[in-house]
Amino acid sequence: MADRATCVQRHTPIRSKRDRRGERLRYDAVMTWVSHPFSFESEDGLRLAGDRAGTRGGQPVVLMHGGGQTRHSWHGAVRELAARGYDVINLDARGHGDSQWAGAGTGYTLDKLASDLSRAMAMVDQPPVLIGASLGGLTAMHAIGCEPDRPVAALVLVDVVPRIEHDGAERIANFMNANPEGFASIEEAAAAVAAYNPHRPRPTSPEGLMKNLRRDPQGRLRWHWDPVFVRESLNARLFDVDAMLRGCRQFHEPALLVRGMHSDIVSDAGIAELHAALPQLEVFNVREAGHMIAGDRNDAFNGAVLEFLARLDPARLRGRRAHERNG
Repeated sequence: MADRATCVQRHTPIRSKRDRRGERLRYDAVMTWVSHPFSFESEDGLRLAGDRAGTRGGQPVVLMHGGGQTRHSWHGAVRELAARGYDVINLDARGHGDSQWAGAGTGYTLDKLASDLSRAMAMVDQPPVLIGASLGGLTAMHAIGCEPDRPVAALVLVDVVPRIEHDGAERIANFMNANPEGFASIEEAAAAVAAYNPHRPRPTSPEGLMKNLRRDPQGRLRWHWDPVFVRESLNARLFDVDAMLRGCRQFHEPALLVRGMHSDIVSDAGIAELHAALPQLEVFNVREAGHMIAGDRNDAFNGAVLEFLARLDPARLRGRRAHERNG
């Protein structure tokens, strides 16, 4: 992993909008953020990687990507959060991206992933907001259940609930199990992604996909995850739904579910079940987005999360009934 910081500056028109209380939220004309790579050791001795961006001492936000992704899937969210003064910790899960592979055995259980998250949370001195997509959201809910006394400021789940839809999970597993021999070119990899996400416009250039790929000794491109993860975690779906729901019942801070309306992972029934365990849950529906919301409609996703974070007041919002918004 490169021992250097990444600095990005983006110029945008000054704009503002009203939040739900009618107050204006102002966006800066020049947004600058610096990302510092770091690594830390897991409880079982793996080297895990991440980036840290934004303002030390600001409200900590921990980002956890979905299974088969890397921390680079949060690029747009990191940019927006860091530019607004949040202390952003963006993690590569074990077996993904620049984090070390656990290999065969029991290295990819939710207990292990939650333990990694706990160690990352120890880097900050105030309760963080946990934002998790898919597997990252399951990890966050499992961690909350395992350590109910560990302070967490808020929870944001990105298109995931404890009881996910079988057909959607099967489609993800089929995608991740496909192409075991890798790809001859980045164009082949891009075609595989397009087949999985046919509703998403294809980018002008596929080069951005290289952050999710690695080149093997034979020169072929392979996804940047440990194949054992798919076999032992995703295929087996090793988590107890009822135990996860019991853990959610112990969480009383603000919570948001960002749902892709084209997703085949989250259903109305799954949301209702989670809401029964987490009555303060808010739901933001993102139209024209599938399971990978941050990639399908990044602006809508960022807007939902930023608006939620801007009005966080745990003492006031605790116990608030859920409602639905649309974007």
